[in-house]
Amino acid sequence: MTHPTAAAHEPGAVTSLEEHRARKSGPVSLVKPIPSPGPAARSADGPSAAPPRVWVRGMRAARAALADERTRTGARLVVRHGSYVLAGSGILARRAWDGRTAARYERMMRTAEAAGQVEAAAEWEERARRFRADRHSRRMELLTSAPRIAKSAAVGTGAGTAGLLLLGIVLAIAEKDITQVIGPVMAVIELIRWIVFIGTVVWGPLVTIAPWALLAGLWNVGRKRSAAPAWALPANQRSTEGEPITPSIVVQALRNLGVAALRSAIKEMGDAGAGMLGPIRIAGCGVEVDVTLPSGVSTDEVQNRRRKLAENLSRHEHEVFITIPEAARTVRLWIADSGALDEPIGPSPLVTDPTATGDYKGGRAPWGQDLRGDAALISLFQRHLLITGLSNQGKTASLRALALWLALDPTVEFRIGDLKGVGDWKPFEGIATVLIEGPTDEHVAQVVDMVEEGVAEMERRIMAPPGTKFRPLILVVDEAQVAFMCPAISEDNRPLDENGKPIGAADKRPLGGTKATSRYFQAARKIHNQGRAVDVLLWQGTQDPTDQNLPKLVREGAHIRASLVLGTESQARMALGDKAVDGGAAPHKLRQGLDKGTVVVAGDGVKLAPGQSSTTIRTHYITDDEADEIAERAKAVRDGVTTLHAVETGEERDHLADIATVVGDAPRVLTQDVLKRLAALSGEAYGKWSFIDLKRVLDGTGAEPYKSDGRMVIGRERLHRALANRPETDSASGLG
Repeated sequence: MTHPTAAAHEPGAVTSLEEHRARKSGPVSLVKPIPSPGPAARSADGPSAAPPRVWVRGMRAARAALADERTRTGARLVVRHGSYVLAGSGILARRAWDGRTAARYERMMRTAEAAGQVEAAAEWEERARRFRADRHSRRMELLTSAPRIAKSAAVGTGAGTAGLLLLGIVLAIAEKDITQVIGPVMAVIELIRWIVFIGTVVWGPLVTIAPWALLAGLWNVGRKRSAAPAWALPANQRSTEGEPITPSIVVQALRNLGVAALRSAIKEMGDAGAGMLGPIRIAGCGVEVDVTLPSGVSTDEVQNRRRKLAENLSRHEHEVFITIPEAARTVRLWIADSGALDEPIGPSPLVTDPTATGDYKGGRAPWGQDLRGDAALISLFQRHLLITGLSNQGKTASLRALALWLALDPTVEFRIGDLKGVGDWKPFEGIATVLIEGPTDEHVAQVVDMVEEGVAEMERRIMAPPGTKFRPLILVVDEAQVAFMCPAISEDNRPLDENGKPIGAADKRPLGGTKATSRYFQAARKIHNQGRAVDVLLWQGTQDPTDQNLPKLVREGAHIRASLVLGTESQARMALGDKAVDGGAAPHKLRQGLDKGTVVVAGDGVKLAPGQSSTTIRTHYITDDEADEIAERAKAVRDGVTTLHAVETGEERDHLADIATVVGDAPRVLTQDVLKRLAALSGEAYGKWSFIDLKRVLDGTGAEPYKSDGRMVIGRERLHRALANRPETDSASGLG
């Protein structure tokens, strides 16, 4: 049974007005105490519900405070200046330790041993021995110095007192006052009293200021070393892009390269790795430094992390070049000034100097600038050339720049095959004796003929009497990959018998390809093998090198191998060779579209640093208009060159009318006789014609060759009818 009063306090109970007033008017005696509400009730309705809400509000306020930029600025300020003080303490403590112990010599010995410098390690060991011996002598002298100091102090005090008394006697005699005898002594005593007094006054403030002065000194030492974390530095100091390269920056970049053996070796070196570095030298628009790697760290491990090393140095990947000099376990780092490689290098001397000339035998072509900013000069004397790269990266412009320089030497003959055919080589009209322009299989056939004629000229020169002088002959094939990839078969140009049948076996060799049957491949190989000796040279420009469009034997026959930007390392090896790539050449690391005209050059003809197998050159860009101007100067020093275009047949002729002319009044003439008469009429136009060419011109005219008495003939009446019926606007038939 529940007490009535207690029931009134039960949840949901109704309390009358009289009971409420009675409870307020005086204490109410309860038989049974009212149970306190449970945890659930307290958390829901009681006063204890306030702390969770306060906690949430506090968390929100703390989160907002932490997110506020002012809080972050204050935190960076505290951490930065605290780091300065701590770092300054460590620096001064280390200096003191180095000054009192042989720790410095121990570090230098470990560094020399890690670098394999035995003589340097022995020298530092000897210096450490002398330091310890001198320190021991000083300590032994200190042990025996106390009696000497006491004796010296007593003697000094006595001598000083005697001197003061003597001075007092002199003063007493001069002043005739006996009290002056102790006057100097009293003056010294009074001075000492004032010194003590001043010291007593100053000591209190000095003791108060000294700790703060020490703290300020430690802070200044740490500030000069920039010892704070990067995130705690001010906004204008956080970015290190463009920061001057110092030994500490280079060592830190190497330590954070991700090579465990290198990091451990630097940590063990007492000088923190500074002994690995040679002097940092100014090199053009950057700096150069040699790094001798510790034992157990290979040069490949550094080369393969070029991008990470560049980022550690606050540079872009294309602004750091790693090469391998002659010294063992050494890499040479060239680090560009930030943004320097994105600046143009200026016009070519061929453009700025109207008096510039070319010299095939003894001169060097001004091709551009190396990374040091020096002029990059290249010798072309008796050197085959290969330049490759991705499309639209400046390959033709780079190749043409060399040809334009050589065009200023009037002794050099050019024969050019441009298998792109967009007019890049038009300036050589009137300079080159042969200029073929076009990408079709027929143009490839003409280029193959041109190169094979070069082989024939080479063989003629080889068979000439010793001592015979020849004019240099440069065969230029631009877009050579079109020739190598051409699947066309040689045309059947065999002579015909009187019945119109070819004489001999047909030549079924392909124009291109990489096999021994390829006409272009074989011609290129022959010139590479023997052409240099008689000044018959082959220059080739090609895109995107592979084994299919640039056979191994052909690319290895070039004395000078240059490459613009490429897509992969394997292509770089095809372009420049394994030795150059293993030595640091990296055209595949150039930036497509941004490093146009930048070539990595390997081989002979270009000046290389000792131990280097390649160099990087930023070539001068010569515009089409500038090329025309240079070409005009080249034409002015030549006697006048008639450029032949193998695509054309020479003078424009009306083939059908010429055939009718040689047939004359005869009712019919044998095709063999027609070919002979045409050759007599114009050897340039018809000297190489065969029955196939004759049939091609007459097909579709109604005057086609036909058999008469078992032999192929051409009829006069059919020819005249074809001439009368053809349109007046019909142009002369031409051979493709």
